[in-house]
Amino acid sequence: MGNSKSGALSKELLEDLKSNTKYNEAELCVWYQSFLKECPTGRITKEQFEGIYASFFPNADPTEYARHVFRSFDTNADGQLDFKEYIVALHLTSGGKTLQKLEWAFALYDVDGNGTISKNEIQEIVKSIFNMIPEEDQKDLPEDENTPDKRADKVWDFFGKKEDDKIAEREFIQGVMDNKDILRLIQYDEPQKIKDKLKEKKQ
Repeated sequence: MGNSKSGALSKELLEDLKSNTKYNEAELCVWYQSFLKECPTGRITKEQFEGIYASFFPNADPTEYARHVFRSFDTNADGQLDFKEYIVALHLTSGGKTLQKLEWAFALYDVDGNGTISKNEIQEIVKSIFNMIPEEDQKDLPEDENTPDKRADKVWDFFGKKEDDKIAEREFIQGVMDNKDILRLIQYDEPQKIKDKLKEKKQ
């Protein structure tokens, strides 16, 4: 999308990203130069994306979570992210309006892309989130959510679902908006060091 291989962003793409993310023109141009430096082809592969995540989590294993995040943003399913997909990913995982963020969260949890979420899919994503929490920090978690299964059960019980039920997107978004505790359970709040690293890249 856009002039992905040239040294400058196309005006059309720049306007699109300014309206749909929190970044201004100067920030987007800096991000673009940084993106091209790391990905001269103008595209980032799943392996490169996983590598970026791995550098943020030296004491944990973010591979599974990074794979799911990548899938949720690879909108055309070509196994690569172009600059637009990459910036939208950054915007939604580090900020973003609540509704946009929840639409993305639904896409993250809808592992098979069929438009609904099953309990197995909740367990799969929650487990990948747990892999990113260092073991010593897991010890500080509340008793009823200190394992992936307990946390997945807590989310599932909140929606009042039977074992084989499914959650549709609208129901998911409404439920999370109505209960901030569920929002905390379904997401991984990136530590300050990630936010600092993102700021460094912008400078």
